[in-house]
Amino acid sequence: MAVLSTPLHYLTSVPPVTRYFTLATIVLSSLYLWIWWSAETTYIPYLTLVPGSSLFYPWTFVSSALVEASLWELAFSLIVIPASLRYFERLWGSLEILKFILICVTGPNLIAFAFNWIEYAAIGDANLFLYGMQYHGQMALFTSLLVAFTQIIPEHQVQIFGLFRVRVKRLPMVYMTFSVIMTLLGLQCPYITIQFGWFVSWIYLRFYKRNVTDTLGGVVTYGDRSETFALTSWFPPFLHTPVSALANTIYKIATRLRLVPSSFPQDIESGYSQVPGGARAEAERRRALALKALDQRLAHSSSNLPGQNGPSGQPARPSPPASAPLTAEQRGSVSEADVADPPGSTESEE
Repeated sequence: MAVLSTPLHYLTSVPPVTRYFTLATIVLSSLYLWIWWSAETTYIPYLTLVPGSSLFYPWTFVSSALVEASLWELAFSLIVIPASLRYFERLWGSLEILKFILICVTGPNLIAFAFNWIEYAAIGDANLFLYGMQYHGQMALFTSLLVAFTQIIPEHQVQIFGLFRVRVKRLPMVYMTFSVIMTLLGLQCPYITIQFGWFVSWIYLRFYKRNVTDTLGGVVTYGDRSETFALTSWFPPFLHTPVSALANTIYKIATRLRLVPSSFPQDIESGYSQVPGGARAEAERRRALALKALDQRLAHSSSNLPGQNGPSGQPARPSPPASAPLTAEQRGSVSEADVADPPGSTESEE
C-alpha cells in the first residue's frame, strides 16, 4: 500500500488547475496521435489551429495548446510545464494561473491567425498560409512561464544539460533567438508563437495582472511597473534609446485610450510605489525610519545626562538632536520590533 499511496499522494498534492491542464494535454495529444496513426493524416482542423478553418472551429484557439504533435514534444511538455504551473499556482492562486494560461495561449494564437491572413492578403498563397500551417503545442505558454520566472527570480541560476549555468532572466531571450532562427529557416509554424507568447505575457504581467500585497494592508495593484521589468531590460544597451522612445509613445496613446491604467496607488509620505516584490523595498523603508528614530532617541538621551550644567550652575538646555549617523555597532543593535514598527513614525496610505 505504501508504494501505491505515494503516486496517489503526489497527485492529490498537485493544485487543481495544473492537474486538469496536464490531464487535458495527455488526452488531446493522445487523440491527435491516434487519429494521425489510424487515418494517416496530419490535417486535423478541429484539434489544431488552422488559419483557414479555425473560424468554423473557434475552440481551437484554446484547444490547440493542449495538442502535442509528436511524442518528444509531449514528453518535454509533461516534464517542464506542469512543474512550472504548480509553482505559480501555489504562488498566485488557481484563478490567477487559469487567467494566465488562457491569456498566454489564446493571445498568441489570435496574433498568429491574424498574421497568417495578412500574409495571405499580401502574397496570395492560400495553400501555404491558410491551410498549410497548423499551430499547436505549448511553446507560447512555455515562453510565458519563462517571462513570469524572470519577473519573480531574475537572478536565479539554472543548469542546462548539466553543462551551462545561466541566469533565469536570460532564458526568454535565448528561446526568442531560437524562435527567430527557426522562423527565418522557413519553419514559421509553430515557432513564431514563441515570439507572440513573450509579447503577450509581458504585456499582461506588466500592466494587467492583479496583485494583492501584504505590506500595506492588502492593497490591490495591477501589473509590475518596476524598472527591472521594463521593455528595455529585454534588449541590449545600444537598442535602449529607440525601444524606449517607441514604447513610451505607444504607452501614452494606450493611456489616453484608457487601455492601461496610468498609475499605481502611492504612499503619500514617501512617494513609494507598491509593486510585486515590493515587500523588500517596504522593509528597507521601515528600517530607515527606525534608524532615524533611534538616532533621535540616542541624541536626546545623551543631551539629558546628569552633570551637564551651564556656566551659572544651572542645567544646560537640551541641545537639538545630533544629525551624525550611527556607528556600525549602534546600527546593528536595531531590534526587529523597531524595523517592523518604528517608534515615532506615522504613515499615511492612499
